Amino acid sequence: MKKWIIMAVLLGLFGWAVYDFLDEGDDVTADDFEVTDETDLEGDGAIDSDSIGLNIGDTAPNFELETLSGDTIQLSDYRGERVMLNFWGTWCPPCRAEMPDMQRFYENEDVEILAVNLTTTESSRQDVDDFIEDFELTFTIPMDDTNDIAMLYEIRPVPTTFMIDSNGVIQHKALGALNYEQMVESLSVME
Repeated sequence: MKKWIIMAVLLGLFGWAVYDFLDEGDDVTADDFEVTDETDLEGDGAIDSDSIGLNIGDTAPNFELETLSGDTIQLSDYRGERVMLNFWGTWCPPCRAEMPDMQRFYENEDVEILAVNLTTTESSRQDVDDFIEDFELTFTIPMDDTNDIAMLYEIRPVPTTFMIDSNGVIQHKALGALNYEQMVESLSVME
């Protein structure tokens, strides 16, 4: 009986955290950007775009965040490189499940990972530090302290991942956790 009570409490807390996260202000949304259809201009399967948005074929909206290590980065700093942009939280079981595969993916493939922590949903910053240490993560962890970037990218559910090519164009979008094979497959469309 205790297990059911604990599970019910945890499920309730998780639901509250998701509701609280989603219920925060709507200051910035993807509606602020022009969205166009996908276009394969080169005929090579890769999608190019001049429009900014959140769909496959759109240029990913730029942002600036401070990383866990205190550096300031912008998405545009990574032009010329393939980027896996992932949004996550320490409290999220699917996020926890995909992190070892993300670390392996980072070590084995030619890709930059920006794992944006949804910091406003965390109990404390120490939870993030402990998580990074426990999982031995070495990729970049930007901290979304204001929830503005999560709102800009309309993050629902967590985790959400955008695979962005070297031109800054979204080539793949995944709602939910990815395993290593799915990460490699999504990267292959950006070759």
